Amino acid sequence: MIGNNLFKHGGRSVLVAGLAALLIAAGLRYGVIENGLLPRDCAAPGQDSGLACTLKWLLVQTFHQQRMGWFSLVCGGLAFMLSCRRLAWAGWLSGIGGLLLYSYDYAAVGGLLSLLVLLRPRKRGQGEYEAGEQPGDGLRVGGLR
Repeated sequence: MIGNNLFKHGGRSVLVAGLAALLIAAGLRYGVIENGLLPRDCAAPGQDSGLACTLKWLLVQTFHQQRMGWFSLVCGGLAFMLSCRRLAWAGWLSGIGGLLLYSYDYAAVGGLLSLLVLLRPRKRGQGEYEAGEQPGDGLRVGGLR
């Protein structure tokens, strides 16, 4: 039986970065937003309202009209179409954050599209196959005879 190849193609870095983004988003949601650490009444952000009100305004803007989810979906869709790993990282991390910061509809799809790109084996020039190995060798499917 062939083992799981998740960590062969960079799965550890994706998992660790996803857990870090999850912890940061959970800390923002449960430790800052829902815990009441930010002031309730803030003026508009340009009227000398202080750093706490500016931080609250920025946090609210990330999930207002599901902006973080849309960002993740756009990055994940473009990364999937263009096979761009940088866009996939942006889509994956913003998708994880969007799942906890109230933008889960679009963030879930964007995060999964990004994850498909990040866990895809690298192209032939980047060391995917060993010498003499064919792409379907591990499938144990015989040829047509």
